[in-house]
Amino acid sequence: MDMNTWNILLVDDEVDFIVTLAERLELRGVNPRVVHDGESALKAVADNVPQVIVLDVMMPGMKGIEVLQKVKSEHPDVQVILLTGQGKTRDGIEGMRHGAFAYLTKPLDLEELIRTINEAINPPEGIPHV
Repeated sequence: MDMNTWNILLVDDEVDFIVTLAERLELRGVNPRVVHDGESALKAVADNVPQVIVLDVMMPGMKGIEVLQKVKSEHPDVQVILLTGQGKTRDGIEGMRHGAFAYLTKPLDLEELIRTINEAINPPEGIPHV
Protein backbone atom coordinates (compact mmCIF):
# COMPACT_ATOMS: atom_id res chain seq x y z
CA MET A 1 0.00 0.00 0.00
CA ASP A 2 2.02 2.97 -1.33
CA MET A 3 -0.07 5.81 0.07
CA ASN A 4 2.19 8.62 -1.14
CA THR A 5 1.04 7.96 -4.72
CA TRP A 6 -2.65 8.26 -3.85
CA ASN A 7 -4.45 11.17 -5.52
CA ILE A 8 -6.99 12.21 -2.88
CA LEU A 9 -9.25 15.26 -2.69
CA LEU A 10 -10.73 16.26 0.68
CA VAL A 11 -13.85 18.45 0.60
CA ASP A 12 -15.40 19.91 3.74
CA ASP A 13 -16.54 23.39 4.76
CA GLU A 14 -15.32 22.82 8.34
CA VAL A 15 -11.85 24.28 7.76
CA ASP A 16 -10.30 23.20 11.08
CA PHE A 17 -11.60 19.64 10.68
CA ILE A 18 -10.42 19.14 7.10
CA VAL A 19 -7.01 20.80 7.62
CA THR A 20 -6.42 18.60 10.68
CA LEU A 21 -7.51 15.54 8.71
CA ALA A 22 -5.12 16.45 5.88
CA GLU A 23 -2.27 16.87 8.37
CA ARG A 24 -3.02 13.49 9.96
CA LEU A 25 -3.06 11.85 6.52
CA GLU A 26 0.23 13.56 5.60
CA LEU A 27 1.82 11.99 8.70
CA ARG A 28 0.84 8.61 7.17
CA GLY A 29 2.38 9.47 3.79
CA VAL A 30 -0.80 10.62 2.02
CA ASN A 31 -0.65 14.07 0.40
CA PRO A 32 -4.26 15.11 -0.17
CA ARG A 33 -5.54 18.26 -1.83
CA VAL A 34 -8.06 20.23 0.24
CA VAL A 35 -10.98 22.44 -0.79
CA HIS A 36 -13.82 23.85 1.29
CA ASP A 37 -16.92 23.89 -0.94
CA GLY A 38 -18.64 22.06 -3.75
CA GLU A 39 -17.79 24.54 -6.49
CA SER A 40 -14.08 24.37 -5.61
CA ALA A 41 -14.31 20.58 -5.56
CA LEU A 42 -15.62 20.49 -9.13
CA LYS A 43 -12.85 22.85 -10.26
CA ALA A 44 -10.21 20.72 -8.49
CA VAL A 45 -11.56 17.60 -10.19
CA ALA A 46 -11.48 19.33 -13.59
CA ASP A 47 -7.86 20.41 -12.98
CA ASN A 48 -6.61 17.00 -11.79
CA VAL A 49 -9.00 14.05 -11.56
CA PRO A 50 -8.47 12.31 -8.21
CA GLN A 51 -8.72 8.61 -7.51
CA VAL A 52 -10.83 9.25 -4.42
CA ILE A 53 -12.82 12.19 -3.09
CA VAL A 54 -13.61 12.35 0.63
CA LEU A 55 -16.69 14.56 0.56
CA ASP A 56 -18.80 16.12 3.30
CA VAL A 57 -22.53 15.78 2.63
CA MET A 58 -23.70 18.96 4.38
CA MET A 59 -22.01 22.10 3.05
CA PRO A 60 -23.35 25.57 2.34
CA GLY A 61 -24.09 26.20 -1.33
CA MET A 62 -23.67 23.05 -3.39
CA LYS A 63 -24.39 20.02 -1.21
CA GLY A 64 -22.22 16.91 -1.23
CA ILE A 65 -24.83 14.77 -3.01
CA GLU A 66 -24.94 17.29 -5.89
CA VAL A 67 -21.13 17.27 -6.12
CA LEU A 68 -21.22 13.46 -6.09
CA GLN A 69 -23.75 13.35 -8.95
CA LYS A 70 -21.78 15.82 -11.09
CA VAL A 71 -18.46 14.06 -10.49
CA LYS A 72 -19.87 10.58 -11.20
CA SER A 73 -21.58 11.79 -14.40
CA GLU A 74 -18.29 13.14 -15.79
CA HIS A 75 -15.78 10.80 -14.11
CA PRO A 76 -17.51 7.51 -13.22
CA ASP A 77 -14.22 5.89 -12.13
CA VAL A 78 -13.64 8.42 -9.34
CA GLN A 79 -14.52 6.82 -6.02
CA VAL A 80 -16.36 9.04 -3.54
CA ILE A 81 -16.42 8.49 0.21
CA LEU A 82 -19.11 10.59 1.87
CA LEU A 83 -18.78 12.05 5.36
CA THR A 84 -22.01 12.40 7.32
CA GLY A 85 -22.78 13.72 10.77
CA GLN A 86 -23.82 11.30 13.48
CA GLY A 87 -27.42 10.22 13.03
CA LYS A 88 -27.40 11.19 9.35
CA THR A 89 -27.36 7.66 7.97
CA ARG A 90 -30.11 8.58 5.49
CA ASP A 91 -27.69 11.00 3.76
CA GLY A 92 -25.10 8.24 3.41
CA ILE A 93 -27.62 5.77 2.01
CA GLU A 94 -28.86 8.38 -0.50
CA GLY A 95 -25.24 8.93 -1.54
CA MET A 96 -24.73 5.20 -2.06
CA ARG A 97 -27.74 5.20 -4.41
CA HIS A 98 -25.98 7.93 -6.41
CA GLY A 99 -22.76 5.96 -6.75
CA ALA A 100 -20.75 6.73 -3.61
CA PHE A 101 -18.19 4.04 -2.75
CA ALA A 102 -18.89 4.33 0.99
CA TYR A 103 -20.00 6.66 3.70
CA LEU A 104 -18.38 7.28 7.07
CA THR A 105 -19.74 9.20 10.04
CA LYS A 106 -18.09 12.01 11.95
CA PRO A 107 -16.24 11.97 14.24
CA LEU A 108 -14.00 10.15 11.83
CA ASP A 109 -11.79 7.19 12.66
CA LEU A 110 -8.56 7.81 10.72
CA GLU A 111 -7.68 4.12 10.40
CA GLU A 112 -11.14 3.35 9.03
CA LEU A 113 -10.80 6.20 6.52
CA ILE A 114 -7.38 4.98 5.34
CA ARG A 115 -8.71 1.42 5.03
CA THR A 116 -11.74 2.66 3.04
CA ILE A 117 -9.57 4.80 0.73
CA ASN A 118 -7.28 1.80 0.14
CA GLU A 119 -10.27 -0.42 -0.70
CA ALA A 120 -11.58 2.25 -3.10
CA ILE A 121 -8.22 2.42 -4.89
CA ASN A 122 -7.34 -1.28 -4.63
CA PRO A 123 -10.56 -3.30 -4.40
CA PRO A 124 -10.17 -6.83 -3.06
CA GLU A 125 -9.89 -9.54 -5.71
CA GLY A 126 -13.21 -10.31 -7.34
CA ILE A 127 -14.87 -7.06 -6.27
CA PRO A 128 -15.07 -4.65 -9.19
CA HIS A 129 -15.26 -0.89 -8.88
CA VAL A 130 -18.88 0.27 -9.00
